[in-house]
Amino acid sequence: MWLILLLVALVSAVVAGLYNRLIRSRNRVSTAWSDIDVQLQRRHDLIPQLVKAVDAYASYERATLEAVTELRAEAMRVVDIDARGKAEEELSAGVSKLLALAESYPDLKANVNFMKLQSELVETEDYLQFARRYYNGSVRDYNTMTETVPSNIVAATFGFGQREFFQKTSDEAANVPLVKLGSVE
Repeated sequence: MWLILLLVALVSAVVAGLYNRLIRSRNRVSTAWSDIDVQLQRRHDLIPQLVKAVDAYASYERATLEAVTELRAEAMRVVDIDARGKAEEELSAGVSKLLALAESYPDLKANVNFMKLQSELVETEDYLQFARRYYNGSVRDYNTMTETVPSNIVAATFGFGQREFFQKTSDEAANVPLVKLGSVE
């Protein structure tokens, strides 16, 4: 009788421990996603200011400015992690084109406001890259727990499911857009 009670207590302790580890891991993934969301919002807030600064100098580049504005709006609408990654990748490419326009406009390259915005955008991209790495590492750890024995049994029993990675589809798209403007790179 004592042996059975001891065995039940041991199994219960193991299940509770695994359940708590799964909860901590799931919460870490949620927190990491929140960090990405903050950086994406920061980028989305900087883009209209950047568009406005470029517009003052390059008003006939209307197509590029409108494309970046539309890409920003689309990226803000998307909720699915995979689709959002693709939308953000397209937005990064659009911002890179926008920053490249500065090469054609010496006055814009010398504009203090533009330089500050570009610097903030590069800083935001750096933070976003760190947040993406942390999120993907957290997702990897969480997904590993939901797939390996014995935690997968507890995960299936209590409804813990897989999480999606937030990835760029190419190394080029994952790079921070760098445009040489004076002393800022």
